[in-house]
Amino acid sequence: MADATHILKVSPVIPVVTIDDPCHAVPVARALADGGVRIIELTLRTESALTSLKLIAEEVPDILLGAGTVLTPGQADAAVSAGAQFLVSPGVTPALLGHMLTLDVPVLPGVATVGEVMAVLERGLHAMKFFPAGPAGGPGYVAAIGAPVPQVQFCPTGGISLASAPEYLKLPNVSCVGGSWLTPGHAIENGNWQLITELAQQAAALVESL
Repeated sequence: MADATHILKVSPVIPVVTIDDPCHAVPVARALADGGVRIIELTLRTESALTSLKLIAEEVPDILLGAGTVLTPGQADAAVSAGAQFLVSPGVTPALLGHMLTLDVPVLPGVATVGEVMAVLERGLHAMKFFPAGPAGGPGYVAAIGAPVPQVQFCPTGGISLASAPEYLKLPNVSCVGGSWLTPGHAIENGNWQLITELAQQAAALVESL
C-alpha cells in the first residue's frame, strides 16, 4: 500500500498547490479536475493547510488528494486525519519515512542523491519524488540515476514548467512531474478558476504530445 507507483500514473503533472485562504481550496481543486487533472498535492506550508485539505476531501471526492511538504510524523498523522490520500515529503529521514510507512496511505518520499534513492529503495518503495529537480541537475541527472537503479520511478519537482516538462517525461524512469505553474498565486487570489482549468488542460495534454 505504501508504494506510490500507481499515484504517478494518474496524471502527467501533479499540481503542487499552496493555499493561504481555505475558501479557495475547493474552487482550485474543482478547476484542476475540470481541466482533466484529477490529482493535487496540497502543501502544508500554511497554518490553514489542514483546513483546506479537509474541505477538498469532503467536497471534491473525485480528485486524488495528497499532502505535500510533510516534514514531521505529526504532520503526516494530521494530514491523513484531514483526508489526505497520499503523502509527499521534500526529503526524508529514517524516522520520518519509518513513521509514514506505518500509515495506510501511499508515500512519495523526496530524494536528491543516489544514496537517498538506495535508502528509500531498501524500505520497499519504488516511486519517489526527485527534488529540487532543476537545481539538483535536471533531466540529465535523473536519466543518469536510471542506469544503476532502473527499477525506480520518479516524479521530478522543482523548477519545472510546461515548456521543460517534456524533457523529463520522455525519460523511462519518469512517470510524471510536479509543478506549481498550474495554480499561479495571482489566479488563486483573483478567483480566476478558468485560467487554472486551462493550465490543467495543457498539462493533461502533455501525454498526447510525447
